[in-house]
Amino acid sequence: MTSGTTYGNRKVAVAGVALSDCGRVDRATPYALHAQAARRALADSGLDRAVIDGFASAGLGTLAPVEVAEYLGLRPTWVDSTSVGGATWEVLAAHAADAIAAGHANAVLLVYGSTARADIKAGRRTANLSFGARGPLQFEVPYGHTLIAKYAMAARRHMHQYGTTLEQLAQVAVQARANAAANPDALYRDPITVDDVLDGPVIADPFTKLHCCIRSDGGCAVLLVAEDYVPDLAKPPVWVLGSGTAVSHTTMSEWDDFTVSPAAVSGRLAFDRAGVRPADIDLAELYDAFTYMTLVTLEDLGFCAKGEGGAFVGEGRLLRDGALPVNTDGGGLAACHPGMRGLFLLVEAVRQLRGEAGSDRQVHKPGGRLPQLAVASGTGGWFCSSGTVVLGRE
Repeated sequence: MTSGTTYGNRKVAVAGVALSDCGRVDRATPYALHAQAARRALADSGLDRAVIDGFASAGLGTLAPVEVAEYLGLRPTWVDSTSVGGATWEVLAAHAADAIAAGHANAVLLVYGSTARADIKAGRRTANLSFGARGPLQFEVPYGHTLIAKYAMAARRHMHQYGTTLEQLAQVAVQARANAAANPDALYRDPITVDDVLDGPVIADPFTKLHCCIRSDGGCAVLLVAEDYVPDLAKPPVWVLGSGTAVSHTTMSEWDDFTVSPAAVSGRLAFDRAGVRPADIDLAELYDAFTYMTLVTLEDLGFCAKGEGGAFVGEGRLLRDGALPVNTDGGGLAACHPGMRGLFLLVEAVRQLRGEAGSDRQVHKPGGRLPQLAVASGTGGWFCSSGTVVLGRE
């Protein structure tokens, strides 16, 4: 693979990535976390803020991304605020890459920040998440069908149809926590066992507490640029090789198969456009609000056959030194999950491809070489949407 891989008319590179302060952040607003992450990503790129002519943000403000751009002192001529839940950031990255490739923008900043944990602690919001009761959702809301219950139903269907076990689902949480152990930015780093997962309080059958993502504060930013800026970058570029997006359903009654997520479509599109196969991928950063999400996304991206996810996640396969390192920072199950976590997947994938993850958690392939290809795949709603991005380095 070379940097000559073409994405549209111009090649698109990730120029800078950064996290804001994450974990427990009690004395900052979401806007401040946006600004902190944006400044750090720009510094990581080595470019001047004047190059930014595109901006994408979602999840904050009445007129996102207008309010956030104003707060950051930006006046972009290309903007996007497509919001599809956890998949938002992979979808926005795909849109931004398309715009850059077509010449509609030259440098697009994607930025996110949330104080979800601190807001609950301070009583500024409740723990309940409501998507409203209008439109198609009116036929489900009266029955008290919560978001987590929808994921739990899907997991139960997979268990019934393919024999997937609670122990196999628990392995996803155990290995995520093991990966987080070497990540100083992870909120939870202590090891857990399968028994710890199984013995926890039930949140929505079959999920216990440790099957579910954590709640944290935090933000991050990613700067995408046209190939023209690559000579001026502070670090070697990571290239956007291909992307795909897909939506599936809103109401559970319209979901054709509870065991198939829209990643089955977005992944195929992304791999085809990148000209690679799942077997070529060195590491995967996957949205993991619940353990079942990781398992079914691995199947739908083609890393294993449908129904074989339970066996696939066993035997340490997802660990940093496993056969397919997954969520190498600890993911939403252990590292951070301040809301729409998808942008964090891109940050971690880029750091791993650059070889910047640190000696304790950097992924190495046979012979000690750095990984060449990574995939970031976000899932939104209750498997309602998916965005997949394939990244590669020179």
